Amino acid sequence: MQMDICYGGVPSKIPQNSMGIRGYDYVEFYVGSAKLVAYWFAKALGMKIAAYRGPETGIRDRISYLLTSDYGMKFLITSSLQPETYDVNSFIELHGDGVKRWSVEVVDVRETFNKAVKNGAIPVRLPKKIEDNDGYVEEAAIRLYGDCEINFVNYDNYNGLFVPGFSLPIQNIEISCETTGIKLIDHIVGNVHINEMDFWADYINKSLDFETFIYFGPGDISTKYSALLSKVVRSKDGIIKNPINEPYKAERLSQIEEYTQQYRGSGIQHIAISTLDIIKSVTALKSNGVEFLDPPPATYYETLSKRDFGLTEDLNELKKLGILCDVEGQGYLLQIFTKPIFNRPTFFFEIIQRRNGASGFGQGNFQALFEAIERDQEKRGNLINTDV
Repeated sequence: MQMDICYGGVPSKIPQNSMGIRGYDYVEFYVGSAKLVAYWFAKALGMKIAAYRGPETGIRDRISYLLTSDYGMKFLITSSLQPETYDVNSFIELHGDGVKRWSVEVVDVRETFNKAVKNGAIPVRLPKKIEDNDGYVEEAAIRLYGDCEINFVNYDNYNGLFVPGFSLPIQNIEISCETTGIKLIDHIVGNVHINEMDFWADYINKSLDFETFIYFGPGDISTKYSALLSKVVRSKDGIIKNPINEPYKAERLSQIEEYTQQYRGSGIQHIAISTLDIIKSVTALKSNGVEFLDPPPATYYETLSKRDFGLTEDLNELKKLGILCDVEGQGYLLQIFTKPIFNRPTFFFEIIQRRNGASGFGQGNFQALFEAIERDQEKRGNLINTDV
């Protein structure tokens, strides 16, 4: 029996999994200019700059902004302040702006970390207490694919804003934007090199006692030109979900290969953010300047209109905004994807709404989605013949 848990929900105080994982906590991005990116997140996504660290708070080598949604979703934006800040500088030099780590809140950091390492996880940072006058936070980390990490954190003994070293923002800048209603992290997607998907799926499953929820094999996700394979691994209570994609041989360069070439390795491709009203959210996001992939052809919605599955939303509004819809059993999900948000065509966001218990990832939308991504690839000159 599950208690106090929902998809992408606020971390549960009573985990229903063997690793003591309460839920997603924060995602940290390493970027060239934290101040500029934090402003974009606040303006475009309608998030609040809630905390800051830098020289004014006694931190000399880096600067970070914590952004939060009204529902508690947290993104941490970090940049280097010194040439010697090797971890940040080397990441950005190789990958460009992107996700360095995603964090989960756990009941006991040391216990979760020790279990993970015993199960085969590669340790990155040993359990450590970080203290100030507001108490202490415990953190530890294990390796994920590429240069990414999974962080374990516990705040039970801390009364501060976020973690020690952070204060209220130095400047209280009022940012005018539309309220977007984006809620929480639904899932986090990684792209890996060919023949690496099985390895990393097994690694996560064994390390964190996860399970493979869905497998998309040859021919399941493909277009005329490109294809991929995918495994969705998740905690056994479903609160953490991490699809892993790898390229599959096809006529042209797939979106996964474009990613690994441009990113220079395996890494986080996108984060799916939940909403309770996708039409209102996407309308507001567009008003705030967020760019989305081109909508599917009109025939997509003509086909959708002939299906009787109890659609609550106005189909004309979905068509106007380019929102995709996939039917799953008694439920359905609505989703839309932004264009890449950084300079390189790598990381993007997905906005998702689940109806009536839909738990999948929009397999029925893959054709329309991939064709939209390929149109963007073609504009960049990256939809090339693999035989050339």
